[in-house]
Amino acid sequence: MATNIISASPQLRRLSRGLNIFVWLLQILAAGMFFMASFGKLSGNPQMVGLFQAVGLGQWFRYVTGGIELVSAVFLLVPRLAAAGAALLVCTMIGAVITHITVLHNSPAIPVILLLATATIAWFRRPF
Repeated sequence: MATNIISASPQLRRLSRGLNIFVWLLQILAAGMFFMASFGKLSGNPQMVGLFQAVGLGQWFRYVTGGIELVSAVFLLVPRLAAAGAALLVCTMIGAVITHITVLHNSPAIPVILLLATATIAWFRRPF
């Protein structure tokens, strides 16, 4: 009896078609946002250079953050890697929210929205 429940579990966890479409749209939108964000960081956009200067960890941290965002954005578009990409971005956005509140002393609204979006993707794309 237990084997029937275990073998049926992937079917039970299948997303409805509408929810699956919603999560895919969220993945595409999030990937686009993080592609743009990573481009600004990796290309040396003066605004990003100034932002990371204010953070105080050095410009190497801008490159690391931009790299994580770029790789994770690609992961969001690959079905088998979407959960991993979203999980990396959840961690990145938690750091961004904390930084906006404690170091930059400005609104964390955009990082919070991106955190909620990537957490939703991570939840619905988790492999178990």
